Amino acid sequence: MSRSVKKHPVWNDQCSPGSVWAKRQASKAVRRYTCETSNGKWYRKVYCPWNIRDYSFYKTKQQAIREWETSDWERHRNPTLTKAVMDWYKMYKRK
Repeated sequence: MSRSVKKHPVWNDQCSPGSVWAKRQASKAVRRYTCETSNGKWYRKVYCPWNIRDYSFYKTKQQAIREWETSDWERHRNPTLTKAVMDWYKMYKRK
């Protein structure tokens, strides 16, 4: 199993309806493009990839701990601080 971790604790939302819609629009644009495309990664120039991923969330470990200490919802979701930190690692730090 890989032991690599992300350099920056960022979680990208790829399942929201907005990003799913943008991915569908990108695939439609590439399929309907009438001019000839060369081999390789040229299809990326047809649709801007920055439009696909709408949201990115950045949270440090200290912010996650502080949120667990102050938020009732977070304590209900993760009863212990250890579980809260492991949840942060799962969402923000691991690849």
